[in-house]
Amino acid sequence: MSATDSLFDAESDDHADADGLLAGLNDEQLHAVTTDALPLAIKAGAGSGKTRVLTRRIAWCSLTGRNDPRRVLALTFTRKAAGQLRSRLRVLGLRDQVAAGTFHSVAYAQLRTYWRERDQREPDLLDRKFGFITPLLPRDRRSSTDVLDVVSEIEWAKARRIPPEAYAGRAEALGRTPPMPPSTIGRIYRGYEDLKVQKRVIDFDDLLDHCARALRSDRAFGDAQRWRFRHLYVDEFQDVNPLQFALLSAWLLHSDDLCVVGDPDQAIYGWNGADADHLNRFDTHFQGATVVDLRQNYRSTPQVLRTAASAIRGREPMRANRPSGPPPTVTVHADDRAEAAGVARRVRDSRGPNGSWSRQAVLVRTNAQAEVIVGALREANIPVRTRAGSGLLDRTDVKGALRSLSRSNRPLADHLGDLRPEADDDAHDDKAAPRDAERALAFARLRALADEFLSIDSSGTASGFEAWVRFQARAAYDDSTDAVEVATFHAAKGLEWETVHVAGLEQGLVPIAHAREPAALAEERRLLYVALSRAEVGLHLTWAQQRTFDTRTSNRRPSFWLEDIELAIRNLDKPFEQAEQARRAAMAREQVRRPELPDHLVVEELRAWRLGRARAADVPAYAIFNDATLADLLHRWPGSPRELRDVSGIGPVKADRFGPDLLAILAGHERPASAAPPPAPPRAKAPPIDHGDLDPELLEALRAWRLEVAADKPAYTVFSNATMDELAATRPKTTDELLAISGIGPAKVERFGAELLAFLADKG
Repeated sequence: MSATDSLFDAESDDHADADGLLAGLNDEQLHAVTTDALPLAIKAGAGSGKTRVLTRRIAWCSLTGRNDPRRVLALTFTRKAAGQLRSRLRVLGLRDQVAAGTFHSVAYAQLRTYWRERDQREPDLLDRKFGFITPLLPRDRRSSTDVLDVVSEIEWAKARRIPPEAYAGRAEALGRTPPMPPSTIGRIYRGYEDLKVQKRVIDFDDLLDHCARALRSDRAFGDAQRWRFRHLYVDEFQDVNPLQFALLSAWLLHSDDLCVVGDPDQAIYGWNGADADHLNRFDTHFQGATVVDLRQNYRSTPQVLRTAASAIRGREPMRANRPSGPPPTVTVHADDRAEAAGVARRVRDSRGPNGSWSRQAVLVRTNAQAEVIVGALREANIPVRTRAGSGLLDRTDVKGALRSLSRSNRPLADHLGDLRPEADDDAHDDKAAPRDAERALAFARLRALADEFLSIDSSGTASGFEAWVRFQARAAYDDSTDAVEVATFHAAKGLEWETVHVAGLEQGLVPIAHAREPAALAEERRLLYVALSRAEVGLHLTWAQQRTFDTRTSNRRPSFWLEDIELAIRNLDKPFEQAEQARRAAMAREQVRRPELPDHLVVEELRAWRLGRARAADVPAYAIFNDATLADLLHRWPGSPRELRDVSGIGPVKADRFGPDLLAILAGHERPASAAPPPAPPRAKAPPIDHGDLDPELLEALRAWRLEVAADKPAYTVFSNATMDELAATRPKTTDELLAISGIGPAKVERFGAELLAFLADKG
């Protein structure tokens, strides 16, 4: 066989392998994997196969010759994600190692090359800011909490590319609530930057800024790095902050060879500087870009998807590919300890006789809530773990290996054989076997770090690897044991479990108390959506009427958003198509009956108050006030009982009954800027009904049906006589025709529509 024939056969094999990568993809995924359009953004909803699409696109483009896999750089937000991505690509048949790493790790590796090639002394890397920042704080504000708060504020500013001199103005404009006056934070920030220069050290964020500057200012270095990495992929693009985006732009320069994957509904790191605008307006940031949406969900049942979607106002549920499952549950407990005990009981019941504990998780908004949950699980003899563990660098044997590497300037590749554990003298002792297994696992992780380092910097030295791995190392997480996971909403992102228990759905936690601005409330909604969408089949929600923090016990109220969630759960037995048809018909009428309320704390408090009143009276929430009344309340913003009676839907009775509560709620907030409701178009007047043409038998049957439905309530609360006459005259057959009748809105269609249409169809 000639060399040409061998090459042809190899290319044919690659294309055959590439075709196999497309098997099992749905139409949306297939388009995302194979389109030649660049730059490309893939908006991948929760459970839509995001990682599958990303890895198959990289592999498919490589095997078909569109990408040189040696020139691919995949950027992730965690080292673990980078390792998983490389492992998947190897399974998919890539023979060459694809470089994958975090923004910081790649920037650090490239800067080390830059410094080495120019014989520049490498600055020390500052991994703890406490010692630098503490002396800069006022003497009476040097507690660890104060220092942490200031560090977080400086990191937020650097992520947003805000220099010290501009901090105060930008923080105020963006609605920040810093722990000290903005001018004080700006002064501390300036002092911190000056001290780093004086001590010749840099912090992690400086890595990104310095790398971007080097790429742009040194043409030879920039060209070399862009030649090295020509095809860029970014995972979780909704979490990119402006500093990372600036580095990405420097890597690209004038190239459009970029593919990003992300989900705007899972943008939950705005508090830390992330800016989902980079994904939301991708085609604005990158002119001529293509955006592909993945909306089919392979993780969750329809019941979980519809419940999760209710957490984000106006969001349609993703399309489920799993069969129907049980409805989610909402349970209220007397206090947090009763809640924890109840969660433990449900965890045991959900496991079944031969089930796995690790298929369940308990999710909470804050770490402070985890302790009582973990205690209750352990008291019930249920194995439990939290997302923490012993660090890789805490091991003496690993420290010794790294110490040896730190003294060598030879290539790391020459030392790979040293990255293995030494045998113990008692290696044949059965009692030593667990220690040997743990040691082998630790060194396997260290070797994986070495592979990652060499994929980014193939000529990297042993001492360079030692410095890099100390920067990279984070707490190792052992997920090999069969145990129930307890995690925060943030930590749960990217994970999934068969059954999820979401605890503490109370005001002050969901949303968190300090989230008061519209942007912060919207992010809290997305965070709740992330928690709910982790469930595959079982979803159980709880809240407590009392909760103890330290020694203080406080009464609690349900989360603002439980009303939407419970409404979604109550309607799970109704065909989605019918509810969706009613919703879309209402939207087509410019949302006259249910206007869009602004994301504002006063809105959430009004809705929570309405839900509490409705529960006390055992009536639907809209029976207290509908959303149109809330919109007019915000629009008029009454300050007295007399002004309150001018609000549409509030008469003298409701003004007397609810007025003090409503006025107190309004008095506790500033008026939202977007409170004015959209003008309502005039409703078409129905033609007069000729009562002589009405079918008396149908009208009588309708009235009998109304009386039965009303039960012990007045019949007119179901439909008025005028509405009954119009029903008998028009005999509607669809939801749209029902909504056209005077006195019938989406709420009544939701309650009575299916039954009423079936009744009319039966009467012919």
